[in-house]
Amino acid sequence: MTGSEADDSVAAAFEQQRARLTAVAYRVLGSHDDAEDAVQEAWLRLSRQHAGAIDNLSAWLTTVVGRVCIDMLRSRKARAETAYGDEPPEWIVTADETTAPESNAVLADSVGLALLVVLDSLGPDERLAFVLHDMFAVPFDEIGQIIGKSTDAAKMLASRARRKVQGQGEERGAPHPTDRRRQSEVVGAFLAAAQRGDFEGLLRVLDPDVVWRIHSPRGEIVRLGATELATQAARGGRAKVVARRVLVNGEPGIAAWRLSGQPMGVMACTVVDDRIVEVESVTDPERLAAMGLEELLVDH
Repeated sequence: MTGSEADDSVAAAFEQQRARLTAVAYRVLGSHDDAEDAVQEAWLRLSRQHAGAIDNLSAWLTTVVGRVCIDMLRSRKARAETAYGDEPPEWIVTADETTAPESNAVLADSVGLALLVVLDSLGPDERLAFVLHDMFAVPFDEIGQIIGKSTDAAKMLASRARRKVQGQGEERGAPHPTDRRRQSEVVGAFLAAAQRGDFEGLLRVLDPDVVWRIHSPRGEIVRLGATELATQAARGGRAKVVARRVLVNGEPGIAAWRLSGQPMGVMACTVVDDRIVEVESVTDPERLAAMGLEELLVDH
C-alpha cells in the first residue's frame, strides 16, 4: 500500500468513527461547536500518527477525544465559566420522523436538555467517567487511563456522578423519560389541539402545573400553569404559520415559521406520564438563526 493509499484508508476509518466520537464529545461538553472542535483535534493527532502503531483505532480515538474533552472541561472550570449561564443549552434541532435518516441517528439519540443541565453540575472527571461508562459502555480501566486515575477511582467517580444525576432528577420531579415515541405523540397531540384552537384538548396533554420558560430578545419570561399555556397556544393556532414537530437535542418539540419561511420560535417539551410538564421556548431571532431551521422547512 502506498503512502497515499494508507492516508486514504486512515481517513476513511476515521470518518466511520466520526458520528460516534461527536456524540461522545457532545454529551461530555454540552456544546455542538466544542464537540466538533474536540473531534477535529482527534483527527489532527491521528494524522500525525503512524497508522500501523494503533492496534484498536476506536479505543485510541475515544481516548484522545476523552482527554481533549477533559482538558476543555478543566479549562472551563478554571475560568469559572459555565456551559449555559442563564440561557438554555445550545439547541440542535432535527426532524422528528418515525424513520430518521442515518445522518440524524446520533442527534436523535442525543442527551436531553434536562440531563445536560444536570451533567453541568458535575466535576470534569465525574462527568467524563459517567458519560463514557453509563452512556457508551467504555470499560473502567480505559476510563482510568483517559483521566489519569486507577480503575477503582474511575468506578468511584462514575458511581458518585450517577448518584448526583439520579438525585437531581428526583428533585426536579421529572425523571429522564425513555419512551420517545410516546413523548412525540403527546407533543403531536398538543400541536394538533393548538392548530384547531382546541382549548380543552390542550389542557388534556398539559400538566396543571406546567412551567413555560420563554427566552426572548428581552430576556427570560416564566409563565406557570396549564391555563396560561393553553390560552396562548390556542390563540397562536389561529395565526398564519407553519408548525411541525421536531427533535430538540433528541427530545420532542415544535418549530414554527412564518409563511415567508422566517423562523418564529422553537419549543422543547418535557413529557412525563403522558403530560407535558415543562416547556422551554426560544423566540430570540439571533438564537433561532443559529439553529438552521430553514433547512428543516425546505426538507418537507
